[in-house]
Amino acid sequence: MLGLHTLAIVATAAAVLLGLWQYGVWQSGREDKTAAIEHARPQPLTAVMSPDEAFPQDGVGRPVHLSGRWLPGSTLYVSGRTLHGHRGVWAVTPVEVCRDGGHRCPGAPAVLVARGWAPSVRRAPAPPRGAAEVVGWLQPGEGADTVDPHPADDVMPQMAVADAVQHVRQDLYGGYVIARPTAPTAASDGTRGLSALTPAALPSPSSFTSVRNLLYAFEWWVFGGFAVYLWWRWCRDEVTRVTGVPSNA
Repeated sequence: MLGLHTLAIVATAAAVLLGLWQYGVWQSGREDKTAAIEHARPQPLTAVMSPDEAFPQDGVGRPVHLSGRWLPGSTLYVSGRTLHGHRGVWAVTPVEVCRDGGHRCPGAPAVLVARGWAPSVRRAPAPPRGAAEVVGWLQPGEGADTVDPHPADDVMPQMAVADAVQHVRQDLYGGYVIARPTAPTAASDGTRGLSALTPAALPSPSSFTSVRNLLYAFEWWVFGGFAVYLWWRWCRDEVTRVTGVPSNA
């Protein structure tokens, strides 16, 4: 009986460990999928979405690039933003997006660009002017579930496109872009003098990514459970055979 007990323990432990291994492979596959999207080659913003459509389902965290002209007079600040444990603001300036890659298209729709983080509005650098060349990560606007106590000023409690519409004359895209610094001395990307940001919400990979490994994990755990059941049934039947007394187990 000791040999059979040992075999049952070894078989169960092996099934559990193999299941954990396959589960880890599944998680790694999903993380690789996220990294692949984050570091993918930037696509033109106008090719990913248009100003007249809803935010695309697969657009979260997607790298994009755009050209146009800064709208410094419509600069906004999003309060309550934390970076490295310190609270501050995001400096957000719209960019008039030119579909042809140029820098002059008066009246064209604009997209909000989160240029970077500053400790406060007063310590944020002046917004950029002129031509804009921005590379960054596309993000959906935050929900408008927080009431702005001072809607007339240039400070917003959250990154809500619906609230920003009141401060920008042009139509706005239904999302915003987190600017990625392109060079230490570049001025056209608007990040000079600000702490760099990272995507606020990376794309959540589908649960079906590397799903075969997840199914393998469940399969191994089922095998382990079945081994435990067989061991329990064998012990019960053996006790009944030897003692002649039906087991209550």
